[in-house]
Amino acid sequence: MSAESHSTGTPSAESPEVSSKAITVRRARTSDVPSVRRLLDEYVRRRILLDKATVTLYEDIQEFWVAERDDNGEVVGCGALHVMWEDLAEVRTLAVKPGLKGAGVGHQLLEKLLHTARWLGVRRVFCLTFEEDFFSKHGFVEIGETPVDTDVYAELLRSYDEGVAEFLGLERVKPNTLGNSRMLLHL
Repeated sequence: MSAESHSTGTPSAESPEVSSKAITVRRARTSDVPSVRRLLDEYVRRRILLDKATVTLYEDIQEFWVAERDDNGEVVGCGALHVMWEDLAEVRTLAVKPGLKGAGVGHQLLEKLLHTARWLGVRRVFCLTFEEDFFSKHGFVEIGETPVDTDVYAELLRSYDEGVAEFLGLERVKPNTLGNSRMLLHL
């Protein structure tokens, strides 16, 4: 298995559309942005994910991994890892094609993001999510307070990134959080 991708084999009878065994998780490329955009649009319409401008997807593409079908190359999932501080990162924009929820695609993407976090030396990973059960199964726990010391908090306040503001629980972004749970994993 290379650091760039992970293939898990051939389709199975478990899912008529595709199974997680027929998926490759790889680094996203700029050519994947239209597919990522389509994936996100469904979740934005349902108010599960916050909308991201397409230009932001291009600007942040190096943070993304995608899951694609081995048989036809269709992008059926995506997720990003955004480093916030020396020992802290956020899982962002984790989305799977709606018909594949529960097929293991999200698990494969999250495992790749956590592997990347470990490789980078990150010790804590944050997420803002409605999918508490999914993230709990991967070791995340709900948090109330912002788990950084005051010096780091002061530095993070200087960031223009909305996700960092959401992590800090700043009032100006509370409407953006859509009522999500804040969760943290210690690696």
